[in-house]
Amino acid sequence: MENFKSSFFKLKNYCEQEDFAGWDPYDGLNSKFFQALPLKKWDIARLVWIQSFKRSPVNFRTLFAVPKTHNNMGLGLFLSGYCNLYKIAESGNLDFGTKAELLAHIKYLSKLILSYKSKGYSGSCWGYNFDWQARRLFLFPAGTPNVVVTAFCAEALFAAYEITKDKKLLDNALSASEFVSKDLGRTQVEGGFLFSYSPKDGNNTVYNASLLGAKILLLNYKYTGNETLLNLIDHAIKAAINGQQEDGSWVYGLLPVQNWIDSFHTGFNLNALKLYVDINDNDNIIDNIENGLKFYLNNFFLEDGTPKYYHNKTYPIDIHCPGQLMITLHKLDIFANHKNLADRVLNWTITNMQDKKGYFYYQLKKGWSSKIPYMRWSNAFMFNAMSCYLLEKNAK
Repeated sequence: MENFKSSFFKLKNYCEQEDFAGWDPYDGLNSKFFQALPLKKWDIARLVWIQSFKRSPVNFRTLFAVPKTHNNMGLGLFLSGYCNLYKIAESGNLDFGTKAELLAHIKYLSKLILSYKSKGYSGSCWGYNFDWQARRLFLFPAGTPNVVVTAFCAEALFAAYEITKDKKLLDNALSASEFVSKDLGRTQVEGGFLFSYSPKDGNNTVYNASLLGAKILLLNYKYTGNETLLNLIDHAIKAAINGQQEDGSWVYGLLPVQNWIDSFHTGFNLNALKLYVDINDNDNIIDNIENGLKFYLNNFFLEDGTPKYYHNKTYPIDIHCPGQLMITLHKLDIFANHKNLADRVLNWTITNMQDKKGYFYYQLKKGWSSKIPYMRWSNAFMFNAMSCYLLEKNAK
């Protein structure tokens, strides 16, 4: 436990010193150098530029003037993490900060998240802090809202409201359901539909994104009892259940190019389904959750704690994979049953993927690995994950 606490303090100090701002795997188009070139108008050039930055183990961002900025999903993850630390402080354990210190961070991060809301949509929503060129040559300008970022921000605002009782936070979190129900597209599948990733024509066939949309609606229902949301929720849940394979797994999406099975998106799916059972008081999908969890635990972690990205191969080892394990065990309320696995995976991750400066690496590969300190993808995700781990350890 002391080893984990020391690791977390190093991470916490690093992120606070950086004011929670940093680089991202996909922020290449924030380059002031690239934006000054005529190439910025060419979709292929934009795609190649982003992927070059993402795939390179060498960080060229300073050279090409890519600034460190706040990422909304990262802010949501940090806010959720500080809310977990506040719960630890409420229990009388002040190892990670006093209630006053943690409350100050909660208010600061909440204010930042509200200041970065996307405008012009039916409800509160958030996007990324960079232009993003999709594989199918579709450009999402910076600030274009999507359901993934919105879900992480809304969930964090709900948690912050429980601590601060600031009604503005609750109102904005509740408003996100309007974005989901009115602005997102729907792809009809047998038994239900999948919510789209974004209001723009982009990716409408992804299970985890659709379930994150359902998660936003479920959280709204928890607070309001608005039964008009249940029909939408049920359709999204049915689509995911019907898409689950016999072994308990989910492919990433419906398209042929989306037929991989990976670790952390499986965790996203399980978390949303468990929330459906808890909030809707409906245990009809318990077997689906149990089958999915069995596949998840049996296929994505080696005996020594090595976290796998894919079910059928280990590399690349992505920092999201160990992080999501801590969150999933916590959200499914099964941490106590799998604490040995959590300890092994987290110990392996600290040993192999944390820099002496405190930040976590992005990915390890068989060849060159990417050890760039990505604030949203690596550090915010691990901050929230480790806060879940520490919350569980503190409760025992």
